[in-house]
Amino acid sequence: MQPDYSKLQFDNKGNLRHFLSLKGIGSELLNQLLEDAEKYLTLPGSMSVRSKSLAGRTIGNLFFEPSTRTRASFDLAGRRLGADVLNLDVNTSSRKKGESILDTIYTLQAMHVDIMVVRDASDGVPAYIARHVDDHISVLNAGESDISHPTQGLLDLMTIRQHNSDFKNMIVAIVGDIQHSRVAMSTAEALQTMGIGELRLISPAALTPKSNRFPGAFLYDNLASGLKDADVVMALRIQRERIGNLDGVPGIDEYYANYGISNESLKHAKPDAIVMHPGPMNRGIEIEGSVADGPRSVITKQVTNGVAVRMAVLDRIGKMMNER
Repeated sequence: MQPDYSKLQFDNKGNLRHFLSLKGIGSELLNQLLEDAEKYLTLPGSMSVRSKSLAGRTIGNLFFEPSTRTRASFDLAGRRLGADVLNLDVNTSSRKKGESILDTIYTLQAMHVDIMVVRDASDGVPAYIARHVDDHISVLNAGESDISHPTQGLLDLMTIRQHNSDFKNMIVAIVGDIQHSRVAMSTAEALQTMGIGELRLISPAALTPKSNRFPGAFLYDNLASGLKDADVVMALRIQRERIGNLDGVPGIDEYYANYGISNESLKHAKPDAIVMHPGPMNRGIEIEGSVADGPRSVITKQVTNGVAVRMAVLDRIGKMMNER
């Protein structure tokens, strides 16, 4: 279970200053962020929504761990709000050359970077940075070890709500490497805050989390039982290097046969159930290609919503800065 950053995330006026975790953020603020995000959606082929709410502000994307979707999404979100965006290359950064993380942060602070978007493979790095930056700087968590990915949790919540907003009567099934998934953690936190009816976590025994990490969730090791009458089915990425290299984890073929989301396994879910995946996908391992591209899939919608959600979060942070 991750730490509670409630006090660190808000300023003395109760405004969102840092976005480090969904834990401690209530349903009212979650709904406000989702409503704000909806305003940034447009029809395919139409012009993207743009504003100048972050004009004159600089965003630094500090991705000390590889990323495609999240980094590109934050980049687009910042630019569409009028900010200058600096992308720090993980392969050439001074941190890789031995510079401490705080020296890197203080360097960017001296360059007048206002918002730092941080992804790191280690626990606690975004919060550590938030505790050491000057008061006028905000820090956003873009993925932290295996414990937190708040904007992903928010975009997943938005995607589910677009399909069905009756959370209290909803069954959500998340399938895959639950134990090591920051996506599962943040999405579960968001769903629990919204009063989800039933959250099911389905995985091989070797990838099952400790029950205290997901209070209130039901743990399954049988896919058919876990998917029964589910309204939402989310497959998680399985790291190829972990398959077959961890005691108790089935090989690729066995994993797909027992835990892969396929047209056959989806027969256990409700007929109108949606299928989600945070990406990148391993087709033929965690999800069948025809399912990923089929009518139940909302995977590309998740990507679209990701830009809108990050715009909403950045805009709220920008408004807080302008009100000082």
